[in-house]
Amino acid sequence: EWENPVFARYPEVAVDVSSGQAKSLVVKIHNVLYPYRFTKEMIHSMQVLQQVDNKFIACLMSTKTEENGEAGGNLLVLVDQHAAHERVRLEQLITDSYEKQKPQDSGRKKLLSSIVSPPLEIKVTEEQRRLLRCYHKNLEDLGLEITFPDTSDSLVLVGKVPLCFVEREANELRRGRAPVTKSIVKEFIREQVELLQTTGAIQGTLPLTVQKVLASQACHGAIKFNDGLSPEESCRLIEGLSRCQLPFQCAHGRPSMLPLADIEHLEQERQIKPNLAKLRKMAQAWYRFGKAERCDDARQSLEASMPPCEP
Repeated sequence: EWENPVFARYPEVAVDVSSGQAKSLVVKIHNVLYPYRFTKEMIHSMQVLQQVDNKFIACLMSTKTEENGEAGGNLLVLVDQHAAHERVRLEQLITDSYEKQKPQDSGRKKLLSSIVSPPLEIKVTEEQRRLLRCYHKNLEDLGLEITFPDTSDSLVLVGKVPLCFVEREANELRRGRAPVTKSIVKEFIREQVELLQTTGAIQGTLPLTVQKVLASQACHGAIKFNDGLSPEESCRLIEGLSRCQLPFQCAHGRPSMLPLADIEHLEQERQIKPNLAKLRKMAQAWYRFGKAERCDDARQSLEASMPPCEP
């Protein structure tokens, strides 16, 4: 019930679909937008047309499968070449971040790690140190090796970190920037401690901190806008996108493709050319009628203003 003085609250129901006008409105919006639900199977039917403005790849995608099993492209879509390649790179980087051997007894795959020398000194609270000590074996599956010196109750030493952290550090130093490994490790430890406090277990999926680092690497190495692509390179990019687990968004969640038009609907809605001769006659008739009407109005006004004739 609180009224926000800064941001206005929009009504929960924008259109009352129980009324007749709202029903007609919904139909009109549907006829214009043609909403579709993309599926991963639809990407396998994509046919590359050509690159557009060195930024997008125009493709035909099938929204249905014909009875004979052959896919026919009916939906024209634009694929963002940077977002698509970023997604392909991200999923490949995620795959390469895990060890190739079989998962541990816990069922979790182990992240590749790299030795840090000298070990990083990270300050923690007493409660955080206790949690990290209890679960330090599980943290090794995430590429994090922690030791606990007896000289301090508020300090832990990190001797191994995920391999992607070291690669990120090398890229930053190559660009002449400040080291980032320690700040990333602090964020990583804080993330895992909060997870232990709320769920009492180590995250089973890829940690968010690791995913952010990999997303940054995927972005920096991806195809950029204004990069020209040959038809073969465009086809390889779409083929790689079709093998992704989440092909419809980039590493940061931005959509990777946009539907433009359904070819079948465009053929159905082809407008009839106007009859110019008929329109010309109608315009002439209206002009003549309007001119005659204005003459009659002027004559009546003039008669009304004249004094009556004396007998």
